Amino acid sequence: MKNDLRIVNLSTYTSPTVKEVRSQEFVSYGDDNNYYQHLIDLYNGSPTNNACVTAISEMIYGKGLDATDSNRKPDQYAQMVSLFNADCIRKVVYDLKLMGQCALQVIYSKDRSKIVKLEHIPVETLRAEKCNDKGEIEAYFYHYDWAKYKKSDELKRIPAFGTSKEGLEIMYIKPYRAGFKYYSPVDYQGGTQYAELEEEISNYHLNNIMNGLAPSMLINFNNGTPDPEQRELIERRIYEKFSGSSNAGKFILAFNDNAETAADIQPIQLSDAHNQYQFLSDESSRKILVSHRVVSPMLLGIKDNTGLGNNADELKTATILMDNTVIRPFQRLLIESFEQILAYNNISLNLYFKTLQPLEFTDLDNVEDSETREEETGVKMSKEELSKEDLTDEMYDNIFDSLKGEIVTDEWELVDERDYDKENVSEEEWVSNFVKEKETLYQVASQPSGFSYLDKSNYKVRYKYAIGSRKSGGKSRRFCSDMMAASKAGVVYRLEDIDRASRNLNFKAAELPMHNNQKFSLFEHKGGIYCRHIWKEVLYVLKKNKEKSEDISDYKKTKDIPKSYKPKPRGKKKSEIAPINTPTKGAYPS
Repeated sequence: MKNDLRIVNLSTYTSPTVKEVRSQEFVSYGDDNNYYQHLIDLYNGSPTNNACVTAISEMIYGKGLDATDSNRKPDQYAQMVSLFNADCIRKVVYDLKLMGQCALQVIYSKDRSKIVKLEHIPVETLRAEKCNDKGEIEAYFYHYDWAKYKKSDELKRIPAFGTSKEGLEIMYIKPYRAGFKYYSPVDYQGGTQYAELEEEISNYHLNNIMNGLAPSMLINFNNGTPDPEQRELIERRIYEKFSGSSNAGKFILAFNDNAETAADIQPIQLSDAHNQYQFLSDESSRKILVSHRVVSPMLLGIKDNTGLGNNADELKTATILMDNTVIRPFQRLLIESFEQILAYNNISLNLYFKTLQPLEFTDLDNVEDSETREEETGVKMSKEELSKEDLTDEMYDNIFDSLKGEIVTDEWELVDERDYDKENVSEEEWVSNFVKEKETLYQVASQPSGFSYLDKSNYKVRYKYAIGSRKSGGKSRRFCSDMMAASKAGVVYRLEDIDRASRNLNFKAAELPMHNNQKFSLFEHKGGIYCRHIWKEVLYVLKKNKEKSEDISDYKKTKDIPKSYKPKPRGKKKSEIAPINTPTKGAYPS
């Protein structure tokens, strides 16, 4: 007879086995090289695990991939959208959550000058090639169904991303896990045995119902023992008539010759095994939720007795915590990999996944700029907010090309640099702290960039581009990188040079509608929004016929700036403040 009894021994649980077999080029995952199918079975068999994987993968994908700078870089954004189509990314996200890793087919143009297409490839169809001497995985092997793999089968070898010159490569995306080089265990690995237990409990109850539940009565026939064929016929008819959940509530009608030969029906007292199974079921569900780091079951559409359903503040807190501790790490892992693909095509975008969570559940208390607000809410910036955005690289190239500086000759000595401070003294007093004039003064030496109205016969004031803030402002603009390179080479600028470069942009409303005809000041705005740089004031004195001051070590002990001091360079105060440290982060007011 068929035996439906199954035993689940949790003490035998072990982590997935990764095997390197000498006779095969690929690395096995699982004892039977089919661990991915085990994860799929747990997803299909455990209702709690199914709900967690489905809901969390949907939260990760949200409303799709987007970029905060899509309006400023429409061409690059269009290329990104064509590469990362919604269906492909949705499958990649699902694989990452369910399998612990995911993979993309990266397809190049014939000359490999750019990536032209991305396709999802089911990660369960791939096995890693043994790593090289440097510990790098150079390729992956493809088979449509590894459960049916035979040694005689010919496997397709596909190079890993960035390791070949072929037209097709595999980008394999997985998080780091200690002790796992080829494959990454799922983030809910500790709960897989409970998912299996929940599956087995449901199978037990299903088989119980299908087979008429546990025996609830004993039927005795007191008119002799029939032959085997008659016994089988009687058993089959009773089974068909009374077993199964659909036959509950039916009654038994018996016709007998007399009371002595009547069938004897005796009820059987059921045990309390159902209470034990209920405990195991509840415990399995709780442990699965813990393994997925679910802050509140309500977030997955599972009602519980925590009270969160009646407390909006607690539910909001749970939503924010879940988003930051579970969802964002998955998103960051994917975006970092996507940026590698975009970088190959010379595309630089600030990618993010549009969130599914309600706007009122979004934590915006510490959000100051429009781009971060868009990342948090998924709501595109308005025209007013876009009016605060940055100039294009081409516009900054125009500024850099028109900005002529100089490298000061050996006739002059750099004696001090200073940032803006309200207590800074005038240039005249600044100089007096460093030099004592002799009876004869020589005229200022020849200057490649000409004379500045800030200069005197014995000194001159120039400006250099410098770092003014250590706050994170993202990757430096091309303009700022070029300016810092020039600064390191010793290039400094007159105030007139900086003003001329600003004027050379010749802004027009039609060309720069976002700036509302406001004049651009390189002295004030530097590299624009989120720029971390400033202009530093540099003092040079003529070496010839000059002596250093005796109290040069105390030059910072100066007096206040006299009210009569002139000239005061326009925008001087703002020139010494990094845009990222201003209330608007350096953006134009709307």
